[in-house]
Amino acid sequence: MKKLSLITCGLVLSSSFAFANDVKTFDDAFKNGKASGTLGLYGQSIEYDKTTGVYNGTGNKEFGYLNGYATIGYETASLNGFSAKAEFRGNLDLGERENGDRDEQFANNALMTEAYLKYANDAFFVVAGRQAIDLEWLGDYHEAVVAGITAIPDTTIVVGYTDRKAESTSELSEDFHDINGNKGAYVLDVKYAGFDGIELNPYYYNAPDVADWYGLKVTASTDYFGAIAHYAQGNTDSKVGTDDESIAHVELNTELDGFTAAIGYIKTDKDAGATIMTTGGDNISPFEDGNEVYSADAKTVYGSLGYTIADVELGALYGQTEYGVAKDKEKELNLSVGYSFTESLGASVLYVNVDAEDSDDNYDKWIAAVEYTF
Repeated sequence: MKKLSLITCGLVLSSSFAFANDVKTFDDAFKNGKASGTLGLYGQSIEYDKTTGVYNGTGNKEFGYLNGYATIGYETASLNGFSAKAEFRGNLDLGERENGDRDEQFANNALMTEAYLKYANDAFFVVAGRQAIDLEWLGDYHEAVVAGITAIPDTTIVVGYTDRKAESTSELSEDFHDINGNKGAYVLDVKYAGFDGIELNPYYYNAPDVADWYGLKVTASTDYFGAIAHYAQGNTDSKVGTDDESIAHVELNTELDGFTAAIGYIKTDKDAGATIMTTGGDNISPFEDGNEVYSADAKTVYGSLGYTIADVELGALYGQTEYGVAKDKEKELNLSVGYSFTESLGASVLYVNVDAEDSDDNYDKWIAAVEYTF
């Protein structure tokens, strides 16, 4: 699942905005702040080809639930470069197909997802507290300290430390929990866009006593065509007792008059795959589920098509992953349609079909959502 980019994009933009609109008093900072939020309905239904009991251990063939949700957030205006934000998310149980289905996805019905203090000027920003993060291997909500340098032309340098993480979406909500025990994880992420149509993104992550990994992502784009080349190497600590990890990804894509298309290939390390580095989040797998994309010796080929007409977005994605010593195969098909009633109100439906190596694990999934944002 892909998340909104707040660290390398949103925080940089909001930092510049906040600095340019400084207010004079503490009261003015609150009076001139900005509220935001969402109201929505989310439903998910899964049917297995055979009885598996994967989700609730009862052997039920069917799984599903309906969730209502609301998010409300408020960010103050900037006072001498300082601002603050709080955001709360609430969920409402509207039904489930079998007893306990929704409990598998929701550890809580209310969570403070963001609560941070930010300082920003034209050269850098610092954010401390609960915040949304979307970096290559770090996503969702974190209790973290993140700093960014924006003074260098065409360059954004982000350094940070996180010690707790939670995921809270319309689909699921979990409590904040420790990352890597009480040792947390560190990140250094650099984006350079000084070349015409090319962005370079080298990065380094470190989870003490577990692993460190580093990589380079190159994104190229022209008026009609684009390409991605990405490689990451992980060095696992000897105490963990597993081999070093790696993953490579290449993609070619195009966009023309509302039509999009892409083909791609992903390969993981033969012995260890790329599982440790995905613990804090990932952005490589294009699938809704992609159960085996990061497994050991996984080779994934995929292709996608999309078309937008009259505010209707149509999408199709199909791919196959071959993995493991036995060269098992898993195929996944994603079909989606979305419609924007207004700029703030939209609805979407997603169909997922997974054809697994073991036919007991074959399933069809339907997801439907309606959301209003303000």
